[in-house]
Amino acid sequence: MALPRISVLIPTYNYARYLPEAIESVLEQDWRDLEVLISDDGSTDGSAEVIARYAAKDSRIRFQIHPANLGMVQNWNWCLSSARGEYIKFLFGDDKLASRQALRKLLELLETNPSAALAASARYVVGNKSETLEIWDAFRKPGVYNGAEVITRCLDGAGNLIGEPSAVLFRRRDAAGGFNLRYQQLVDEEMWLRLLERGDLAYTTEPLCCFRKHARQQSELNKPAQVAKFEALRLFWEYHNKPYLRAKGLRQGLFSQLHNLRKCRKRHLRLPEDVLVIERELSAKMSQFWYAAFWSRRRVIRPFQQLQRWRKRHWLRAAPTQALRQTECQPLRDSSSG
Repeated sequence: MALPRISVLIPTYNYARYLPEAIESVLEQDWRDLEVLISDDGSTDGSAEVIARYAAKDSRIRFQIHPANLGMVQNWNWCLSSARGEYIKFLFGDDKLASRQALRKLLELLETNPSAALAASARYVVGNKSETLEIWDAFRKPGVYNGAEVITRCLDGAGNLIGEPSAVLFRRRDAAGGFNLRYQQLVDEEMWLRLLERGDLAYTTEPLCCFRKHARQQSELNKPAQVAKFEALRLFWEYHNKPYLRAKGLRQGLFSQLHNLRKCRKRHLRLPEDVLVIERELSAKMSQFWYAAFWSRRRVIRPFQQLQRWRKRHWLRAAPTQALRQTECQPLRDSSSG
């Protein structure tokens, strides 16, 4: 049997409510040379029945129902190790593709830009009923971005500019090592930085996927323990001394990491031992003068940033084109037909 060009990997856990939209958004793609690999991580909500129903209707679907929960990152790695396609497209069970051309357009980004190791797009942020909440578009302009420069921007205070796995396409051969099990939340960003050490980022401002926000997603569950802040510190520490970054200083990123740790201390959160070690070593790299300078700058610009974010959300809710955006993120065909 010929190998598929693209493997669409759908890791899922207790997302029976959203799975029909995710699966149908893939089956309706105008790019047909693909496999759909669904990995259910021991769901208890009827997901297995939903998956089996779709698999019986389309031979491109393969699936695995794990009898015990592997955990999020292990489930991603199971998908990756079981994929057969030349290209990898993750799509979480609660997300979906935003247009029938999504796979083809991401594939064209990689194939027409041989220096690129990642293709990514802007994305719609949607709610429980697929209503559009906002659009995330970190780069603002389409094009090919130098990998080392994107790494620098991510580490120097900007965070994960590339996006969630549902917004990304990459070559399977470049991710042979799998996702890093030492990370629970920034595991995708850690992978993107590794891939960007191999090549550039090809980006489109057209939203090609819908990322769903809801109370049960892993990032929300991780918030009380401040998992993202601690992992951002570890990721910064792993990269900041690399030769291609050291000359850039990364002062803004260094301030951001130290400032976040000080806020954690004010909230009397217990800092892990390795975080304490990293904090001591990073603190020695930033003088009190530079910390005070960045703190003052933050106090000045933060209200304007908050106002800009509010205006953007308000405009999106009120814009006349909102109805069109909501239509684009509705199921590509009636999910009840599945």
